Amino acid sequence: MLISLSHRLYCMSKSLIMETDASLLGVELEQKQQEELYQQLLLQTMGKVQSESPPSKVIRPQPGMCVKTSSMSDKKKVFLNICQSQAVPPPPHLSQEALVELLESEDPTSYRVPMSLGEPHTEVDNSSQGCTVYDVVINDEFFQKCQKDTLFQQFLIAVSLEGLENKYNLELSRDVKILKNRKFMGSIAEQNIRAKSKPIIQEIDSKESDSLPSSTKRPEFSLLVEPPSGNAEHLIAEILLPGVISACSLVLDLGEDRLVLIARSSLFHLDIFFPLLIDQENSVAQFNTNTQTLTVTMPVLSS
Repeated sequence: MLISLSHRLYCMSKSLIMETDASLLGVELEQKQQEELYQQLLLQTMGKVQSESPPSKVIRPQPGMCVKTSSMSDKKKVFLNICQSQAVPPPPHLSQEALVELLESEDPTSYRVPMSLGEPHTEVDNSSQGCTVYDVVINDEFFQKCQKDTLFQQFLIAVSLEGLENKYNLELSRDVKILKNRKFMGSIAEQNIRAKSKPIIQEIDSKESDSLPSSTKRPEFSLLVEPPSGNAEHLIAEILLPGVISACSLVLDLGEDRLVLIARSSLFHLDIFFPLLIDQENSVAQFNTNTQTLTVTMPVLSS
């Protein structure tokens, strides 16, 4: 799952393309056709989603570090096995300076770390006392980064505690201790995580992106949050694509916190992460041939 402060890259998924040609149609007819095509594509998308089980795969996490805390309700000991795996994608790049600014901001939850939270399991500690253990799995490269930087390590522990609290309705103490001579408590179980699903239009291969010609440009774009204050309901991306005359030349891929756009003939390439999690199933996109602007409207998932 994707956790506030997670992931959460995570799976690239559904793609919706719309095209407008105001030179041939009146505004009212144009809007009507757009709405019909929206609904048609959405119905096709939802039909596929309902008929197919969400793709997943089983991973065996590697040990990382063990953190001791306690439950606020009964003061019983709780351990976090913070594990690592290549199968979990890394969060967007974040420098130490940017992390400091993030923690001092009004909304530090805007940065998300992809992680998988396992079910609680009972183990016996060194005192032969029963305790509750949770396995938290993050990307292996991000784990190594946190091991080398105390601030990132504290940040990782904080988001892991918050993720567990949100998922299991817990209240955990922030008085934590990292066990020096133990990388995990008890045993580490296999976890079932979401695998990358195939987009409806086209899957963008990372090798294809790496091999894009040097003439490929990053288009100008803006991200708007609606409403501008309070809880965000929609994230709107407006992407200027001068020279693109048809939506047929566009390949758009949406993930939970990522947008990848390629304009064929190597005109443009855009790959950005969002500060919020979006509902890609109900997102819609519209390309206006007059302004050569692609507008992607994405509902924001509540954290």
